[in-house]
Order: sequence, then C-alpha cells, then structure tokens
Amino acid sequence: MQAVDLPPPLRQFAGPGLAFIPANSGGTLGGMGEVAALPTIFFVVSALVFGLVVGSFLNVVIHRLPRGESLVRPRSRCPHCSQAVSILDNIPVVSYLRLGGRCRHCRTRISLRYPAIEILTGLLWAGLVFRFGVHPMTFVWMLFSAALVAAAVIDFDHRIIPDEISIGGLVVAVMLVPVAHALDGSPFTAAFMRSLIGALVGGGLLWSVAFVHARVCAALGRHFDHWPGEGESFPTVGQLDYWTWFPGLGLGDVKLLAMIGAVQGALGALATLVLASVAGLALGIAWAMTTRRWGVPFGFAPAIAAGALLVVFLPGAL
Repeated sequence: MQAVDLPPPLRQFAGPGLAFIPANSGGTLGGMGEVAALPTIFFVVSALVFGLVVGSFLNVVIHRLPRGESLVRPRSRCPHCSQAVSILDNIPVVSYLRLGGRCRHCRTRISLRYPAIEILTGLLWAGLVFRFGVHPMTFVWMLFSAALVAAAVIDFDHRIIPDEISIGGLVVAVMLVPVAHALDGSPFTAAFMRSLIGALVGGGLLWSVAFVHARVCAALGRHFDHWPGEGESFPTVGQLDYWTWFPGLGLGDVKLLAMIGAVQGALGALATLVLASVAGLALGIAWAMTTRRWGVPFGFAPAIAAGALLVVFLPGAL
C-alpha cells in the first residue's frame, strides 16, 4: 500500500514519526497508511483516555512509593476502612462521580485530588499528542510528564523525590530519547550525547547553585532549622554531607533536573530552571498566604515540574 500524504492541516500534527518513510517518496508502509489517514482527534482522544488510566496509577504511586509499599499488591483499598476497591469502582473519574466522591463501604469522602490527578494526566497526554502528533518522541514526552506529576505531588506531600523517579527516569531517558530520535532519522550517537550533556548540565547547574549557597551560608555562620542541625557543626570537606547536603534545596531536586535535562537537552534544562524559579516564587507566595506563615519550607519539585512542562508546550522552547 502506498504511503498516504496528509494535507497540510493534518501533517503538522501527524509528525514524521507516523511513517519512517516520507509520504512523497513512493515507499510502502503496509498498514501505516491507514494510521496516517486517521483524523487527529482520534489520537488526541485516545491519549486522553490512556492518560486518565495512567493518572489513576499515578495516584497509587504517589500514595505508596514514599511509604516503601508495593505498587502492585495489595489491590487498591479505601485508606479509612481498608475495604478493597472493586474494578467498577476504580474507573478513572467516572467512579468518583458515580459514587458521589465517597467510599462505597464506609461513605468517607474521597479526596478531590484523586480525580484531579487523573484529569491532569489525561489532559497532558492529550495535549502532547496535539502538540507533537503520533511520533516516537511523543511517547517519551508522555512518560516524562507522568514522572513529573508523580514527583511534584510526592514532594509537595513529603518533601522528598524518590530515586525511583529521578534516577530511574534519568536512566530510562538516556536510553529512550536517543532511540526515539533515531527512529525519526536522527543520528543515534548525537542524540545520546545531547541527552547525556543535558543531564550533566541540568543536574550540575542546580548542584553548583546549592553548593555555593551552602558554602556562603557556612562562611557567614548562618544556620537553618534543618541545616546543619541543632548542636551540629557545619560539614567539612572530608564529609559526604559537604558535597550532597544543602540548605533550602534537596539533592532530589538536583537529580530531578538531571532527568529533565536528559529529555529536554541542555538548553531545555536551563529554560526549565528559569521558569521553575518564577513558578517557585509564585508557589511560595501562595503557600505563605494559605498557611499564613512566612518562611515555611516547601518542596521545589512542583515548581520544577511546572517549568519543565511549560518548556515542552511553549512554541519554540525546544
């Protein structure tokens, strides 16, 4: 079957990843022609549905991963009465609405955050397909956005970013990003080096800022509630904490930005850091107004995630 050449309005959304042989080259793609001819809305809606399902799984990750619990077993349960949630009561968004936002068994109210995370993930996935089309790298962006959502909410709740997300995401990104670009016809080695350099720049830049801040604070004798600790002296060069423990910024943020750099490249990581700084200021003001307390620490990952997603969606940012 001859490849289908899409009209200009659809070609911008389809992306070259729909067919690894150019549509005007006369090559054959088997069933890919029919895929390319499907309307854009089909892929966008499909991404929305799958995103809702993934968002439901992210709720499990967000609740269990910081607690060291299995993500697979046991089945989802009500956190109040511990009754297992049936399959019909676990349909993203629909079950929440059908049950009136309450547990079927104990009638305890279920947090609105559960369907909110499902909807957010669904909209992100739909937006990515609309933005980039059906393309190898679009799949990477989907995984990337899911990891950012999980990291942001976990850091908001616990002020930690699990290594499974940051380091695990970094390893996956270094492997998948070059493959995605290679499938699109770009040189694998160049894409691999871009990903590797992006990780080094992203993580290295944020680490440098945190390290210099820590050294300046130590030189000025400035103490924080958590650093270096009550009755503790400042870390010295021969101690690991000297290189990895900083006031106001966790090493998890450094590793998360390294993961972001592996996906977005060095320039994307730099843009993310700039936007994250602005988002962090806005979130900090909102947090202080909500708690009516100034100077209360909060996780930086939500701001980093917001900055990274803005870089993905803003035209010309990548």
